[in-house]
Amino acid sequence: MSIIDSIRKQIVPIHKEGYIFIALFAVAAIILGWIFTPLGWIGLILTLWCAYFFRDPARVTPLEDGLVISPADGMISSIGRFPPPPELGFGSDPMLRISVFMSVFDCHVNRAPVAGRIQKIVYRPGLFINADLDKASEDNERNCFVIEAANGRYGVVQIAGLVARRIVCFAVAGDRVGVGDRIGLIRFGSRVDVYLPEGARALVGQGARAVAGETILADFQTQAPPRSFKLS
Repeated sequence: MSIIDSIRKQIVPIHKEGYIFIALFAVAAIILGWIFTPLGWIGLILTLWCAYFFRDPARVTPLEDGLVISPADGMISSIGRFPPPPELGFGSDPMLRISVFMSVFDCHVNRAPVAGRIQKIVYRPGLFINADLDKASEDNERNCFVIEAANGRYGVVQIAGLVARRIVCFAVAGDRVGVGDRIGLIRFGSRVDVYLPEGARALVGQGARAVAGETILADFQTQAPPRSFKLS
């Protein structure tokens, strides 16, 4: 392997949605540097952060039947039973929901938690309160997917956050997606909720870190009792 090939393997790709923002940050850094050199260095740091934010690394996704994989990088901010958004069409009965909160330092490319067909996608405008709050599931701007899988229908909800102002969707209704496939992106801090059919057992604890396309959130096959966790 040549040195160039080795370097390429170490460089994480940047998603095309980030090109315009990186360019704007770079231009601003040049202008600030022309005005006052220290400001230019601050602009350079922010430009590098912007490139880091829009990274789109490859992921190694488990393919075992019955697994539900994290759709986002970030912290598991909530696990419990909550009424799903009305746009999903699941009724008002509480469902198991696992929420992943993405900070501005997490990768923001979102992935399908299961394989199946996207039955519908519904966008709803709303507020931009802190995505880490439960109230964000009801009031914030969001984009809702219904995915029909072998063991039931799943709801995947992209929720804009305090500084997020744009939800980007890569899929359309009727698409078939594989587990771990890219389905969207949210710019600058946000959250993704997954609503699971009956029978799922959560395999993560609140406060744990999740990796999109790799971390197993839940399993339909296991007969083991629910797990308990501790902070250590």
